[in-house]
Amino acid sequence: MVYQLDHVVVWVADPVRSLAFYQEVMGLEPVRAVEYAAGEAPFVSVRLGPGTILDLMAVASAPKVDALTGVEGGAGNRLNHICLAMTETEFEALHQRLHAGGHGTTSPYLTNLYGARGNAPRSFYFTDPDGNVFEARYYDPA
Repeated sequence: MVYQLDHVVVWVADPVRSLAFYQEVMGLEPVRAVEYAAGEAPFVSVRLGPGTILDLMAVASAPKVDALTGVEGGAGNRLNHICLAMTETEFEALHQRLHAGGHGTTSPYLTNLYGARGNAPRSFYFTDPDGNVFEARYYDPA
């Protein structure tokens, strides 16, 4: 059986501030930003790939999500990290944008960390404005 990741929800203090980071620093395309700004969508998202989005949900909505899912206290828990794979060119560009914007990363690059496609030559970790941890990596072309 093979599953595909559809979306991940990350908790943020201010979805508009977070959208600016994900769009301007990480270079991701906004999804439903106009609808969110108009009050027609409960959260805004950014596109990670053709079939995958990252939802930026205000942590203030955690009680509503708990009620929806039936898991008391389940909403608002952080993940360890989210790993994003990209090309080497995109990897270098993201690293440069993060540093240009004053966002720190692990240094030096980490090497040979294992993931879905085997070992990645180089990786680094960084956080968004709300402390959500991301890993950026690339794989050698096959």
